[in-house]
Amino acid sequence: MIQETIEQKLHNELAPVHLQVINESYMHNVPAGAESHFKVIVVSELFEGKRLLARHRLVNTALADELSNMIHALAIHTYTETEWRSQHAGAPTSPPCRGGSVA
Repeated sequence: MIQETIEQKLHNELAPVHLQVINESYMHNVPAGAESHFKVIVVSELFEGKRLLARHRLVNTALADELSNMIHALAIHTYTETEWRSQHAGAPTSPPCRGGSVA
């Protein structure tokens, strides 16, 4: 449910040409079925001429409510269309969880 909300908000705010929202909660010490850790890959014309921080702010602003209430971690990968094509449509793999609060 949270994943669909993220997808909808990013579509509405950023008009992406490519969007992936990946629930990575299973990689962390959370209950089964949790929706708290996500990776988003967003390709949008709105990122043209913007530095990485400005791109991330656009994503964070679109998801402000979810980030303050439901999302524990969000990995953000933003690209222009040209950057995305040069990356061969790939984003870095997220690292495995190191245990966080388990220790």
